[in-house]
Formats: sequence, structure tokens, C-alpha cells
Amino acid sequence: MKLFPIKKILILVTILAVPGFLYYLLQEKGKNRYKPLPFFGPKTIATTTHNVRGRAIPDTIYHQVQNYQLQNQVGNPVSLDDLKGKVVVLSLFHTKGNTYGVDFTNKAVKAYLANYGDNDILRFASISIDPTYDKPVILKDYAQAIGAKAGKWDLLTGDSTQVFDLINKQLFVDAHKVMENGQPKFIYSNMFVLLDTQRRIRGYYEATSQLALTKLDEEIRVLITEELRNMNDGR
Repeated sequence: MKLFPIKKILILVTILAVPGFLYYLLQEKGKNRYKPLPFFGPKTIATTTHNVRGRAIPDTIYHQVQNYQLQNQVGNPVSLDDLKGKVVVLSLFHTKGNTYGVDFTNKAVKAYLANYGDNDILRFASISIDPTYDKPVILKDYAQAIGAKAGKWDLLTGDSTQVFDLINKQLFVDAHKVMENGQPKFIYSNMFVLLDTQRRIRGYYEATSQLALTKLDEEIRVLITEELRNMNDGR
């Protein structure tokens, strides 16, 4: 008879303890749920260090994409500095490139926007590899046709030298123009590039590969989680 109340007490204590234990797991163990994304591009060793288990480890300075000022589809200036504090997904296109690759890329961006459209930390930008033709007046009509809203999905153009410097020398994506039968032809790597809030490259994804697009979707979530955690930690 005396054991029955004790059993009831133990059951009650267990029920009350489970939520607290689950909260602990989510707070402590959940911090390591996601593996941090790698950094791409050249890197250098800094003179500063940080401590790991009592050992001084040299800090690493990762490649940071330089600031460029371009124009979007409504003619507004957009610089990479304007995107400070944003996770940015970049892609390449040109309005005369009515190809499977361009269409597939645009559809992929629209699908991501359907999932992340309300997330203020995430921005999409597509850079024209034909900036001589793709002026804002051309991009305005093109943006309406594909549903690209400025400020969330910017279609960017600008000075040709700057555009190709940004693509080739900063993003490390191959893109160039050749003449074929007297007509310009653009050859480029159809990639998505994922930048963190400090303009560091965190991933490359083939825009016409469903497997790569799924990976990008997963790694957008990882990077947003990483950035929000860094904000909460005051980094």
C-alpha cells in the first residue's frame, strides 16, 4: 500500500522532468546539429589567435568578395555593401539567353522565394553576363516576365569591366564572351553562389542539377541558422 503513492510520485516527477530535459537537449546538443559550411577562395593566416582547449590557434582570414555597385531592374543602385548582414544567393543570366539553363535557374529562384520570401535575412541576386545589352530598361520588362521583385530578387547590370571582374575574379565563376560568326556568344558556368553576411563564399551549386539545388536549400537553412546563432552570441 505504501508503494503506490511512491510510484505515483515517481511518475509525476518523470513527467515534469521530461520537458526540461528536452529543452536542455535542444539548447545544448542542438548547437551542434549542423556542421558549419566550408569557406571557398584564397585564405591567409592572421597574426591574431583564438583559444581552443587551452591552445592558441592562429585565426584564418577568408576571402571576402569586394564591394561593387551595380544597377537593378528598376534602375536603383545596388552595392554589395547594401547587402551587409544578408545571406545572398547569386546566379548568372542574360536576357537573350532563352535556354534551358537560364529558364531552369529562374524557376529554381522562384521556388526558393516561395519558401524563403518572408525571411528578411535572405536575398537573391542574378548578375547579367551581357551588361552591354541588359540595361535596366531591358531588365525591367524581363523582371516582370519572370516575377523578379526588386529588393528581394535583384537583376543586376553595370559596367562590363566591373561585372566580369566581380564574376571571374571575386566569385571565381568562369564567364566570358566570344564572337561566333560575327555574333557574340556567352560561355559561363551556370552556378549558384552562396555568400554569408560578411560576403564570404560558402558554397557553389550547379543550377541545373536537382541534387545540387536540394543541397543549396539545405545549406541556406544551415547558414541562416549559423548567422542567427552568431547574432545571438554577439559575434
